[in-house]
Formats: sequence, C-alpha cells, structure tokens
Amino acid sequence: MDTNTSQKRGSLARFWVITGVLFFGALLFFGAQYKENERLLTYEKKQETKPLPPPKPVLDKIAYDKKLARMANNLVLSVSTSTGATTYVLATSTENYLWPVKTVYPNPGAILPFHRIVAYYGNLYSTKMGVLGEYPEDEMLARLDIEVARWNKADPKTPAMPALHYIAATAQGSAGKEGKYILRMPDSQIDEILRIAKKRDAIVFLDLQVALSSLQKELPYIEKYLKMPQVHLGIDPEFSMKSGARPGTEVGTYDAADINYAANYLAKLVRENNLPPKILVVHRYTQAMVTNYKAIKPLPEVQIVMHMDGWGPAPKKINTYQRFIYGEPVQFTGFKLFYKNDILNPGTKLMTPEDLLKLKPQPVYIQYQ
Repeated sequence: MDTNTSQKRGSLARFWVITGVLFFGALLFFGAQYKENERLLTYEKKQETKPLPPPKPVLDKIAYDKKLARMANNLVLSVSTSTGATTYVLATSTENYLWPVKTVYPNPGAILPFHRIVAYYGNLYSTKMGVLGEYPEDEMLARLDIEVARWNKADPKTPAMPALHYIAATAQGSAGKEGKYILRMPDSQIDEILRIAKKRDAIVFLDLQVALSSLQKELPYIEKYLKMPQVHLGIDPEFSMKSGARPGTEVGTYDAADINYAANYLAKLVRENNLPPKILVVHRYTQAMVTNYKAIKPLPEVQIVMHMDGWGPAPKKINTYQRFIYGEPVQFTGFKLFYKNDILNPGTKLMTPEDLLKLKPQPVYIQYQ
C-alpha cells in the first residue's frame, strides 16, 4: 500500500472518529436539554395547578367606623320642610357625645361590631344560675334559636351570633379546702359546653367568679380553652372579693389594672397562637364594681365589652345603663336580660330587641339569664 493511500485511510478514520464523538456529544447535549425542558414544564404545570394561598384578612376601617357611628345611636329628629315627614338622622359632628369611643382598631377577624352576640348564661350543675343550665340541651338551644331570630329580625344589618356563656369558676358560700370560696368546673363540663355550642356553630365564653382568689391564679386553669379561636372570656367584679369578705355579703370590685391584666393575658395568647381577636366581657351594675375606667386599654387583639348586669324593671335597668355603661365609655357595651327577675314586679315586661336598639349606644352583646 502506498503512502498516499495510507494517509487517506488515516484521515478518513479520524473523520469518522471525530464525527462520532460530535454525534454522541450532540445526543448527550440535546438529551440533557430535553430532560431540563421536561423538568421545567412539569414544575410550571405543578405551579399552575397548585392553589394560591388565601389572601390575608384585612379590616375595613371605613365600614368599622360607620358601624360604630350607627350603633352610637346619636340620632336627632329631622322634619322635612317640603313634605313634613319626620326622620331620624345622625347628629352633626359639633354635638358632644361620648360614643363612639375613639380607641384602637382591632386586628382583622374581629367579631364586633359587625355581629351582635346573643348569649345564654349559666352553669350545667345548676338550674337556678341561668337558662343555660335550666333546660335540657335541645330545648335550651331551641330557645336560643328563637332569641337569635328575634334579633336578626329587629336589626338585620347586624347579624346575630349565638353564644353560650358558661360560669367556669363559681363563687361559693363556704370557704372550701383552699379557703378561697371558689369552685372550679371540671374540664369534662367545659368540654360538654364546647360540644353543645358546636351544634349551633356558637362561640363560647368562660366566666370567672374569682371570690378570694385572683385572675392571676385562675386564668391558667382555663388557658388551654382560651387558646381555641371560638372561646372568649368573661370576668365578674361582683364576686371579686378584694376586701376578704365572703361572696354574697357585699358587691366585689375590679380595678382597671385587673381588667388590663386579663386583656393582656388574652392578647398574648392571640399573638402566640395566631388567633382572631378575643372578646373580654366585664359585668357591671354599680359604680364601685369597676374603678379607674379611663385607664382600661382595649387592644388590637382584645375587644372589651362593659356589660350591664343589673336586674329589675326596664326604667331601673336603663338608668343603670346610662350611668355606668354610657357614662363611663370603654369600647363596646352589653346588656343582660333576666327571664324571671326582670318581671317580678306586677305589670312589668321583659325588654325587647326593639327596646334595646333605642339605647345609646346600642349594645352589641346581649345576655339572657
């Protein structure tokens, strides 16, 4: 074989080697590119089908302010000069009214003032402490349904929300083994209230009558329940016996410092457990039951209701409301109706939703006992 032929064969062999290398290199490159494109397409498809997270709730401050202004009930009579028709309109801003209270906005998810709470109060161990324990479960819920419907009819712009207000710690006439005149309800009873409330998608209030104990000691007993989004708190100054007297022998008291302690306790739970705002109900029917009201501080995490807890005929109840609830504004107001004690006097009737909607401000928490 001559030299030229040998060189030609060597060149041809190198050509095919190089061509083969390039071919397989191209296959590897385009194969890898294909796999990457497939991966990207698969990722994009997953992203398209993956549901977007729900938007974070936002408080409508304009709607909130309008609702408070309407509930303040600062209405004046207006007579039309053309038709002579009479209507009630919001008073001018030059009028000096205590309500609505100027305080912090709540966090998103707040119940008040967008709903009105209609609650049944009592204890499962007693038929005399309130309607909650007076009737069998189904009958009690049916009666609550009726009250909720009456409120929805009277004020359809403020949907009524059912609630069970349960006395989780009751003041006692005897000192007991701790000497504190207090009886704490077992978890089994609170669990029962939660079960019953679930039947109506109702919220729950756990109420404390601390007697000779304190909020500092009693709140931890119900903390695991307060961490639940549907559970709120009530505190009763009537049975906070700072003087050391036996419950029932005199009316007890809370200071603003006590109420602020409870509010801050709740606020901490809200922040740590990512909860919607809690509601704190404070019972009241005398001047001395709540001291230093101006120092009470509502929080974005806690809405405070000062609750008119007195019983008797309507004029007496309205007078109490005007003096201690309207006259000493905090944030929101409540009003208790006693099925029996409010109608003890001959000729007296239980106040209706329409009666209570005339109050200044309109209560957003209604409790039946």
